[in-house]
Amino acid sequence: MLTRPLQPLPLEGFRVIDYSHFLAGPYLSRCLAGMGAEVIKVERPKNGDPGRAHAYFVGDESGYFLQQNMGKQGLCVDVRDKRGLELVHRLVDTADVFVENYRPGALERLGLGFDALSERNPQLVYCSISAYGHTGPEKDNPGFGLIAEAKSGAMAMVGVPGEPPPLFRVALADMYTGIHGVAAINAALLGRHGSGRGQHIDLALYDCTMSMHEYAVQCFTLSGGKDIPVQTGHDLPESTVYGVFSASDGDLVITAQVDSAWLRLAKVIGGDSLAADARFHHAAGRNKHREEILAHVRSWCGQHTVAECLDILNRARVPAAKIQGIDDVITDPQVRARNMLIEQQHPELGTITMPNLPFHFSDCDMPVPSVAPRIGQHNRSVAQSLGYSEDEIDTLISAGVLHSDGKAN
Repeated sequence: MLTRPLQPLPLEGFRVIDYSHFLAGPYLSRCLAGMGAEVIKVERPKNGDPGRAHAYFVGDESGYFLQQNMGKQGLCVDVRDKRGLELVHRLVDTADVFVENYRPGALERLGLGFDALSERNPQLVYCSISAYGHTGPEKDNPGFGLIAEAKSGAMAMVGVPGEPPPLFRVALADMYTGIHGVAAINAALLGRHGSGRGQHIDLALYDCTMSMHEYAVQCFTLSGGKDIPVQTGHDLPESTVYGVFSASDGDLVITAQVDSAWLRLAKVIGGDSLAADARFHHAAGRNKHREEILAHVRSWCGQHTVAECLDILNRARVPAAKIQGIDDVITDPQVRARNMLIEQQHPELGTITMPNLPFHFSDCDMPVPSVAPRIGQHNRSVAQSLGYSEDEIDTLISAGVLHSDGKAN
């Protein structure tokens, strides 16, 4: 195996100011931290990021907050006090990236909008995340990920026909927007090398969720508005076989919608005679005779356990998988082999296990990030890095401009 020298992480040397809360912004900045950036999370006194109050809790520690804010330093400062605002301005002067996810106009009123900060630091890449973006008739409306998922058309296509759509139970809009922010920020940093200037990135949860449609929009537009994708339950009528099936002891998914995979599946469930049926040799025929095909698949699956189904299908090279619960995922050898779970040492909770980021760089060491900061944990060290003296820092602390939870400062 070729031995290659390790490189620094790609964003080592970049400073990011995370002035965001809850999920999309904190996930974005967590990704940047994972790529090597120095991320300073700025929170407001006294409770900090509202994500700290989000389940799951062990004592007063939020696992939700711990997951999205690992690898960051914590600064808690009152920006409504001019001394606190000046400290944040001085911090921005040293930064490459500023991330925020407040309603449009909110930070302008605080003196932390793009125009004010880019005037101080023309190289600053400023990323805004909001429900609807900074333009359009709904720009001032509040919203969370669920609002974007509902409006985007995505929810309308999931679930059983005739029933209200279910919740996705994973934060698609927030996480998808966050990773789009990672891409846009890295692109802007790359562009800055040529222009010498940063810029404002305006990301909307609604835009990002709407952009996820790989089929529905072109289905509607190219049909002249005649075809509107709707709920189909447990399979896709346009992609036979592609769906959920029940074995004798649980459920699995099978994806045999392409011709070659169908032929292999047909041999498994019906032998040479089913594989030889020319009606099913192409997608149009399989879709036309969908119910007949699904009856074969359902009957075969019902005669076997999930493990038996997967053993047979894997040996036949038919893509399939068990529908796993989180308890299965945690113990999945593939998850372990890919280091998708990391263990951190929390000062009060001891060893905690969190999902890892999915980045794998061939020539970079990916260390376990530090535990998410306590409120104001790094107030003193951040202020010192900006040139504040010990006496000045003590004054800011005693005046409440710098705040901590008392456990670390």
